[in-house]
Amino acid sequence: EVQLVESGGGLVQAGGSLRLSCAHSGFTFTDYAIGWFRQAPGEEREGISCISSSDGSTYLDDSVKSRFTISRDNAKNTVDLQMNSLKPDDTAVYYCALDPTDLCGSNWKPQPYDYDFWGQGTQVTVSS
Repeated sequence: EVQLVESGGGLVQAGGSLRLSCAHSGFTFTDYAIGWFRQAPGEEREGISCISSSDGSTYLDDSVKSRFTISRDNAKNTVDLQMNSLKPDDTAVYYCALDPTDLCGSNWKPQPYDYDFWGQGTQVTVSS
């Protein structure tokens, strides 16, 4: 059974940092992408970052590119999203998800419909 578990969310003041982690397990896909999405109240779920397992290609949305970084630890089966200089607009539930077709590249914004497996989400709240 595919499992993705997010951790690291919380409440932080504007300008602060959080590190989200996505622990993934229970699958045998050789090539896949792990994506990070966020959904604010009343908004659609938006892809903000992804990383490919095959070649390490990454994507960071323009809205976060100068502030967030994505990384992976293959030994631990985790993908982390380091979030710096957080703004109130970053407030959302953050989800990690798995795409077994490994669609991730520097110009390929993650789309929810490409991702088949999802974590439960973790709340990030940035106060002003």
